[in-house]
Amino acid sequence: MIEIIPVQTKKQIAQFIDLPHNLYAKDPNYVPELFLGQQDLLSPHKHPFYKHSSAQPFLAYKDGRIVGRVLAIWNTNHNTFNKVSEGQFGFFESINDQAVANKLLDTAAEWVKSKGGTCIVGPINLTTNDTCGLLVDGFDKPPMVMMPYNPRYYLDLIEHAGYNKKVDLRAYLVTTETANRRSVLLLERLEERLRRSGIVLRQINLKDFANEAKKIKAVYNKAWDKNLGFVPMTDEEFDYTAKELKMIVDPKYCIVAERGEEIVGFALGIPNINEILVHIKKGRLLPFGIFKLLFGLKKIKMIRVLMLGVLEGYRKLGIEACLYGLIIKNAIPSGIEGAECSWMLDDNYMMNHAIEQINAEFYKRYRLYEKAI
Repeated sequence: MIEIIPVQTKKQIAQFIDLPHNLYAKDPNYVPELFLGQQDLLSPHKHPFYKHSSAQPFLAYKDGRIVGRVLAIWNTNHNTFNKVSEGQFGFFESINDQAVANKLLDTAAEWVKSKGGTCIVGPINLTTNDTCGLLVDGFDKPPMVMMPYNPRYYLDLIEHAGYNKKVDLRAYLVTTETANRRSVLLLERLEERLRRSGIVLRQINLKDFANEAKKIKAVYNKAWDKNLGFVPMTDEEFDYTAKELKMIVDPKYCIVAERGEEIVGFALGIPNINEILVHIKKGRLLPFGIFKLLFGLKKIKMIRVLMLGVLEGYRKLGIEACLYGLIIKNAIPSGIEGAECSWMLDDNYMMNHAIEQINAEFYKRYRLYEKAI
């Protein structure tokens, strides 16, 4: 017998978060998420998302054992901005049992429908600013920081539950050995050309982080506004995300393009802390995980470029190439062996082409699914 229970207590939240540890116990590529971070994402009292929207986690039981989970999401800001009436599902995990998956996904869809939704999209782990997409190609390597991971059989579970492909997302891998360093070799020439147009590239100033973040937010909310699923961040959401990222941001990999006092483009790379998290049991920082995290930061070999955007009026000037070039240039003497650039929409030809020009390999594919309800 399969039973779906809405999560309501602290104990159930912990069970919801911990479920993947058992499902992936024999998978060498599995990386546990930080428990505290997951707890905050699911907490209406801590995460600013819940000031304008709502979500409900569910657990699936079979014969008295927890065998799956899902989060049903109603993002009011997303629906208002994109003029749609759709909900999302996220945090989907299940044993390889179609009946369990069907009941979880049907429960999420019914919850979304009760909010007025006519369509459900996922997996999205709260918003598109968090981890999203189902891994459909590239199972041979562990996920990078803030990227999802799942077993192959999830494709069948979701598709057999009546979901169809909405869009694919790309992840590229570039290494210091295989990278086409043309962008680095031409960097001085490109930067000089930009300087003649009044555009200067520099590292982010962490001592003036609040003001820097405010300017970057303006670029983010304009540069991504035509991307699928984009929703402008509220001030509180951006501040929350910036505060989380500040703990691991290295200025060498956070570059801004500035004209006068205005930031017109930026690229953000962060250390791949998954190289450390894989050794932190069940994602618990206490009592000893915090030391593994702090002392492991200097040993990280990969970074993830998770944001790169340029305001529309400043594109095709070479800013994108300079941003990539500076990150590569800074990474080489720092002992970094490579970077993942993710994620890009499958049809974002301009950005995908720019990444391929530096000899990056399209090595992982993720998918968002949708279903009318």
